[in-house]
Amino acid sequence: MTRAAFPGWSRAAADFYLGLEADNSKAYWRSHKEVYETQVLAPMLALLAELADEFGNGTVFRPYRDVRFSQDKSPYKTHIGALLERGYVQFSASGLGVAAGYHTMAPDQLDRYRAAVADDESGPALEDAIAAVEARGLTVVSHDSLKTAPRGYPKEHSRIELLRRKNLATWREWPADTAWIGSKAVVAHIADALRASRVLGAWLEEHVGASELEGRERP
Repeated sequence: MTRAAFPGWSRAAADFYLGLEADNSKAYWRSHKEVYETQVLAPMLALLAELADEFGNGTVFRPYRDVRFSQDKSPYKTHIGALLERGYVQFSASGLGVAAGYHTMAPDQLDRYRAAVADDESGPALEDAIAAVEARGLTVVSHDSLKTAPRGYPKEHSRIELLRRKNLATWREWPADTAWIGSKAVVAHIADALRASRVLGAWLEEHVGASELEGRERP
């Protein structure tokens, strides 16, 4: 079977999510499902196929929100996200984003991460890796950090800001009105961002690695 080439995301894809943000209901979803499948999902699957040889196979996340423990009962995500073996891609009404790194860390990973950050050789190497990816236009982000030093580490440590982090990843995003988002040039921009993130990914793989706890995996 011939693999469909990635066509870019049309304005209809962004408009679909603008509408979903305004009316996050089953009625809207059902009446616009064909738009989702043809203008949002199909391009994402084609993009993942084009990235697979270099960055591994991709999986698209389900469009449904887990509302079991949330006060927000909106049933649908207002973006499409996909996980590659070595990266993450997201598209929404606001634009296109790409990430790589460790979005979550299990307790054993956090222990190894903090020990490596505190170490006088691997700690500065992490600072160098962060500087290298930032020089390539990426942002290094953490969605969760401690308010103070982790137990066993001094508050005055020279790398305390990194020690407080509970996850570490690169992020790059482009607005939805960026001209090339509607073209196959997306493939090159995503690939360039993922390549630029490799120096940080290599540090994480060497010093943190996968969780050894049963049932815990790095996403």
